[in-house]
Amino acid sequence: MAQLSLRDIRKSFRNTDVLHGIDLEIGDREFVVFVGPSGCGKSTLLRLIAGLDPLSGGEFLLNGRRMNDVPPSRRGIAMVFQSYALYPHMDVYENMAFGARLMGLDKAEVEARIAEAARMLRLEPLLQRKPRELSGGQRQRVAIGRALVRKPEVFLLDEPLSNLDAALRSEVRLEIARLHRQIGGTMIYVTHDQVEAMTLADKIVVMNLGRIEQVGSPRELYETPTNTFVASFIGSPRMTLVHVRRDGDRLAIVDGGAVFAGALPDVPALKLGLRSDAVSLSRDALDDGFTGEVVYTEYLGDNAYVYVRLADGTLLAARTGPDEIFEPDERVAVVVDPGAVHLFSAEDGRRLTP
Repeated sequence: MAQLSLRDIRKSFRNTDVLHGIDLEIGDREFVVFVGPSGCGKSTLLRLIAGLDPLSGGEFLLNGRRMNDVPPSRRGIAMVFQSYALYPHMDVYENMAFGARLMGLDKAEVEARIAEAARMLRLEPLLQRKPRELSGGQRQRVAIGRALVRKPEVFLLDEPLSNLDAALRSEVRLEIARLHRQIGGTMIYVTHDQVEAMTLADKIVVMNLGRIEQVGSPRELYETPTNTFVASFIGSPRMTLVHVRRDGDRLAIVDGGAVFAGALPDVPALKLGLRSDAVSLSRDALDDGFTGEVVYTEYLGDNAYVYVRLADGTLLAARTGPDEIFEPDERVAVVVDPGAVHLFSAEDGRRLTP
């Protein structure tokens, strides 16, 4: 069992404030992903949980016990680093055994734990190899196995896939998801890749500039982003945000034609959010005014994304079928599904639609 409570967590380095009062609850057996752009504070927060850096303010509780002054070795937490951090002169077995021996476990228990971890991570054939004899994906599995043999209450993973190529990232991501299902531990995973966050997490914590922007399931963040930052960060391709003006009971793109009609919130200025599946492209509705020019197409086999430059310069992504062909520089009409739009305040970016 591992429940974490972060209460008004703050961190400063000299005169620079990095975290500005983080409040977060993480439940037992949850897979939580911290996601955000570089420099948002997600790795710093992970290091504070691990005890590698001291808190500048606030309180961290693990299962109700205050951890602020507890050293890392006594927190029951294991961390997997981006750089693997394997000992080059030790083989895989010794790398995995090192931490377990420091815990004072007897030889039989160490061997049993390594055998279990090696089986789960399919490392049995590699136990006598040195790190230089392993691929990047194998090294990362060894780093995960080293954490696993300690049987911690909490696993922390700091961008563990960023050094891998695309194929290996997919492979190791599946390993991590499978491992979480098998061991049922609490995992906290840091990444700047929102695709990793969406595919792995039970709960995503979106961070920006040392603050939490939104906490929720992948579906909640995708379908009901709390502000324009979350809207544009979560989703691939990202949500298109368009400045719009009122035209009676209709919305119209600035310097362009009407988008749609409907009930509008009573705020001075609006931004319209459009996911790629909320719009379609047409050659038959050019007189309606909401038009743009095709820039390029991403063909993905079972579907395609067509990028259209709107009148105000915004680049809009539209999901189309693989057989719908649009040529660069072709003028097309953008047809909006009124039930799938998102409305935000242009002043502070907050969400206005339910």
